[in-house]
Amino acid sequence: MRTFGAWASFDDARVALTGRLPDGDLDRLGAVYAFAAERHADQTRPAGEPYTRHLLEAMEILAVALDVDDADLLAAALLHDAVEDTPTTSAEVEERFGPRVAELVAHVTKPPSSPSAPDEDRAAVREGYLSGLRDLPADALLLKLADRYSNVQRLHTHPRPAKQRAYYAETRRYLVPLAAVDPRLEALFADWERTYEYLSR
Repeated sequence: MRTFGAWASFDDARVALTGRLPDGDLDRLGAVYAFAAERHADQTRPAGEPYTRHLLEAMEILAVALDVDDADLLAAALLHDAVEDTPTTSAEVEERFGPRVAELVAHVTKPPSSPSAPDEDRAAVREGYLSGLRDLPADALLLKLADRYSNVQRLHTHPRPAKQRAYYAETRRYLVPLAAVDPRLEALFADWERTYEYLSR
């Protein structure tokens, strides 16, 4: 199964993208990364790695696996969790990085649910969000699939086995069918599904 994570810093990303993107786009992406890194500075992933590794992985999947050279889409990969997981607002993303980047981020941002809401209400909000992914514009769908592949490519490292099983089932139900949008993504998710099939038992 193919995994991503070669870009440990934006310098790694810049080296990989040099010659594929204009210098101006690389400079802009560097500014986007600096902003995202500042906003996610105190956050880590479930396995303990810095949150910024996930942001870089999402961008790497788009650029390396899917040959994306759309600077707005790559910027959105770096910012895709900023509104959901930090104090950043959609208006701030739009002001700093433009309306299309803000729109892409908005498409993949889960609606907030009240912490005091019953568990079934929060589950309904999540199910509604996941079901609605099939209606995303093509570029936003690629962004969401890159995000999810980064999240699940090392699913065995999640510290909670119950979460591994739940995330596997959710990804198979909602995301794997959508990967048919691009044969390269479809192949990635098919290999992933086989690799982690033991989680369905």
